[in-house]
Amino acid sequence: MRFVQGFLRQVVAGFAVLLALTVVLGIGYPAVVWGISRIGTDSAEGSPLRDARGCVVGSSLIGVDPQVAQGEPDPFFHTRVTGSVSDDDAFAPGDPAAALPTNQGPSSEVLASFVEQRRAAIAARENVDPAAVPADAVTGSGSGIDPDISPAYAAIQIARVAQVNGASVSDVEALVAEYTHGPQYGVLGAEAVNVPELNLALRDTYRPGEETGCGGQG
Repeated sequence: MRFVQGFLRQVVAGFAVLLALTVVLGIGYPAVVWGISRIGTDSAEGSPLRDARGCVVGSSLIGVDPQVAQGEPDPFFHTRVTGSVSDDDAFAPGDPAAALPTNQGPSSEVLASFVEQRRAAIAARENVDPAAVPADAVTGSGSGIDPDISPAYAAIQIARVAQVNGASVSDVEALVAEYTHGPQYGVLGAEAVNVPELNLALRDTYRPGEETGCGGQG
């Protein structure tokens, strides 16, 4: 009898511990982790960018170079070269989903040719001397989809962007300054301009009629 009573007490105690751990570790802990993940929801969900209507139109973490047809107005700032861009086409649309390094080393003649081709094309597009085109304009980032460019690359694009959008140079300079951020954590990297955020601000300010359908988002 005592054995049975002792056994039952152990069984009850075991079930009590199992129930407690199930509640704490199976429900409570996941709920706490989920709750913490909701802090700064935008960052947790890919840092989406929303236009003036609240529609998601991109991400501040992914650089997608705006493409225009040859001869058409070019109203936006351009990112660095996308990793998947062909070596023989300076302005080929890159696919961010397939961005890969070119695997061309510093001594590669293919890379050197591409850099010079792109430098000349950018200089012509921005109506500047090729020597004024900074290094980040003609080389890709490690990820191939970096959303940031250097202030120097943004600076040579300001005149074109202002002219095409019917804005003053000073107004566009102010927008660039607004979307320029310092080194990460104050020490990593250098000042950079977030192109997706900057282009969205340009579109909302100067080209609101070009907004696309929201697709039910908002």
